[in-house]
Amino acid sequence: MLIRQAGINLAANVMSALLGLVSVSVFTRLFSPHDYGIYLLGIGFAGVVSVFLVGWFRNLVLSGHARNDGTDVRGLVLTGYALCCLTAPMTYGAGLWLGLDGAAALAAIALAVAVGLFELTQDLLRARLEAVAVMKATLGRAVAVLGLGVAVALLHPTGFVLLLAAALAALLATLIQARRAWGGTTLVIDRAGLAAVARQGLPLTLSLTLLAISGVTDRFMIANLVGAADAGKYVAALDLVRQTLMMPAMSAAAAFFPIAVQIHANRGDAAVRAHLADSGELLFGMILPASLGLAVLSPHIANVVLGPDFRDLAAQIMPVVAIAVIFQIMTQQYLHASFLLSGRNAFYLINTAVIIAANVVLSYVLVSDHGAVGAAWARLGADVAGFVCALILSRFAFKVPLPFGRLSLVMVAGLAMALAVAAIDRHLPIGDVAACVVLVGAGVIICAALYWLLDVARLRERLKHAAALFRTSFANTTIGS
Repeated sequence: MLIRQAGINLAANVMSALLGLVSVSVFTRLFSPHDYGIYLLGIGFAGVVSVFLVGWFRNLVLSGHARNDGTDVRGLVLTGYALCCLTAPMTYGAGLWLGLDGAAALAAIALAVAVGLFELTQDLLRARLEAVAVMKATLGRAVAVLGLGVAVALLHPTGFVLLLAAALAALLATLIQARRAWGGTTLVIDRAGLAAVARQGLPLTLSLTLLAISGVTDRFMIANLVGAADAGKYVAALDLVRQTLMMPAMSAAAAFFPIAVQIHANRGDAAVRAHLADSGELLFGMILPASLGLAVLSPHIANVVLGPDFRDLAAQIMPVVAIAVIFQIMTQQYLHASFLLSGRNAFYLINTAVIIAANVVLSYVLVSDHGAVGAAWARLGADVAGFVCALILSRFAFKVPLPFGRLSLVMVAGLAMALAVAAIDRHLPIGDVAACVVLVGAGVIICAALYWLLDVARLRERLKHAAALFRTSFANTTIGS
């Protein structure tokens, strides 16, 4: 079940990420660094607000809706979200204080409300393991962002209008699955229930909001210390890395988190630890070679994907951010399962406080001296600190397994692949597009061979099982014809 769910989520998010890369490529060519910077600053601000609006209900959906025991929490969730949205206009002043103009701040607030509703809809579907439905909405949003963004670029290429287009895209994607996720839902005015949700969701909401703040601190510091144009260049490189690397990890986590909740409820601690050990190895096995490979190929990728004004800075930033993403993913998509399964929501807050404190201090020091490149190193330092903190806290919550022996084999394979690809790159006198194709292909082949040799994530067993299923299916098809 884990592989099937992760596979569907991965396919959807890979396609979405590809559309996102196309969007970045198009937007960095059609918009100026300043206007694209305004758009990305608005996206960052909207992300923080939407996390605050939705965070109250995340655990309720994942733990309550995922059990599939007949309990319907949707009415309570929808009512609570509607009430939370009434607070969204209060963030307008914060947007102005951070440097957004009035129009961009209003557009960002509208985007936050739309994205929050979209994410709640997706969470409801993920909790019931409806991966295909999640895929439709994910791809629908990506297509809408690209199409509407191109229309904006041709008609009125400003950051403000692009933010409005992004909000409309989120609403359109929500409509795709509105009936499936929310059909039959009625608003529930349950003061006691809402109060309980608020109490239980407060630590997680605060920690997720602070985590979102830490994720955008660097871009706003660059904007205020250096300028919106440099912030646009920095975030373009950052988003290129994150869209490439985060989607596969989030796809896997979207599958194994709800399954972990069900296993924990039905089969106990030992069973869920075995599930998490497999999930952690699979997650690390996906993200490590991808991150190292992207770091090696950063100059080629920047030249292929980004507009001319964005490339030089991206080539310096992307390798650092790619390494930072490894720590971020293993913290948020694996170690945080400890807090979810133990119900220790306060640990989210502690972990996030450490990350944001490290990010603020490091960003202030390094951006002042080194500009946008300093912000990338600050992000790496903050993510390492967050990983160490989460690892320590997990020992006092649900002790998620850390199979160091299995993970070390992933590390050996990933580093060997990266060194081999770097060596090939030095003797490859071809253009950037061809180099990307050749080097990615070489990296995949080398990594797959090493994974087979070292039997990473029980690859041999899984392939034998898949081959047996294929033979059975083929035999049944032959008999039936």
